[in-house]
Amino acid sequence: MDIKNTINDLVEKYFEEIVSLRRKLHTYPELSKHEKETSTLICSELDKMGISYRNDIYGYGIFGFVDGKNPESKCVALRADMDALPIKEMTDLPFASKNEGVMHACGHDIHMASLLGTIKILNEMKEHFSGRVMFIFQPSEEEYPGGAVSMLKAGIFNEIKPSSIMAFHCTPEMECGHVALKEGKLMASTDEIYITVKGKGGHGATPHLDIDPIVAACHIVTALQTIVSRNANPTMPTTFSVGRFIGEGRTNIIPSEVKLECIIRTFNEDWRKRCHELIHQISENTAKAFGAEADVFIDPGYPFVYNNPELTRKVRKLAEEILPEGYVEDAGMRMTAEDFSYFAQVVPACYFRIGTHIEGEPVANLHTAYFNADEDVLKTSMALESYLAIKNLE
Repeated sequence: MDIKNTINDLVEKYFEEIVSLRRKLHTYPELSKHEKETSTLICSELDKMGISYRNDIYGYGIFGFVDGKNPESKCVALRADMDALPIKEMTDLPFASKNEGVMHACGHDIHMASLLGTIKILNEMKEHFSGRVMFIFQPSEEEYPGGAVSMLKAGIFNEIKPSSIMAFHCTPEMECGHVALKEGKLMASTDEIYITVKGKGGHGATPHLDIDPIVAACHIVTALQTIVSRNANPTMPTTFSVGRFIGEGRTNIIPSEVKLECIIRTFNEDWRKRCHELIHQISENTAKAFGAEADVFIDPGYPFVYNNPELTRKVRKLAEEILPEGYVEDAGMRMTAEDFSYFAQVVPACYFRIGTHIEGEPVANLHTAYFNADEDVLKTSMALESYLAIKNLE
């Protein structure tokens, strides 16, 4: 049996059906921890295939197996995330979101549809491979603490632990169907920082009687930038950003407090811990210099994504086998974060990117109201996921 030809034939067989499923998922997106109808749709498709699964894992998560011959011999896993974003869609697509203010602006509809198509292909080929393929539909990737760590805590690997896990992400700045990989560190850790600067409110015309938290907070924002510019090793990617600055005064009212909301991202756990120390030190001491106080709360988020080098080299080789020449590229490190990192801490993992750019159209980035994907990407993703699963079981 020619595995590649069989997979490609089945991709063509199921392509239109999977496109239709993608559009249904896109039309009715759901936010993190609210993926009820999304989960119902996925389960109904699995029921049609006669595949057993478990659902309601950490809310609406789903996992199960496609068993080949000798299923106990080896297991590999494939993962897709399920949740959408709180963004009002502006694409004017005929299948645009009907859930007001919610949109699949990160391509998770593509991820889910591709995995469903891959399951269909593997289920039809199950007499031609040994072992089993675990599939994971994971909720709440976009909202901390995230569905990955929560599904792991729920025990999805307790009975059957895969030897490896793989997943991909849509990438609109790459040409449709191109695949990019990188061994080792790929995506950053992320932590959320909440700082409350407390002063003494009063009349804007009598600042000498007040302790102005606005001024103190402005200096804190400026000083915190030195974590990257003067404390980080220049060879260690690090980014710090303040995304929210709330001072509820008026033109003639100095408020009593200011709230800051920030993120810090990097690629080293020791340096990450040191960043937390610096955030406390800089914020508290800068506020003190102005007679104010700073309360700092750091909510630790996802660790950085680490691609197992041996597995990633194998995935690259297999991608080059099934994709057209020149379609496999090198990926760079990104400061974006992904809770797939929790899976990568438990088993060897490979997270890669697949291009979704629509030829002739401007790039609409992820997490924007105009994001859309060339649906031909599903041909690449289904073929590649199927081939990776089967070949990694050998």
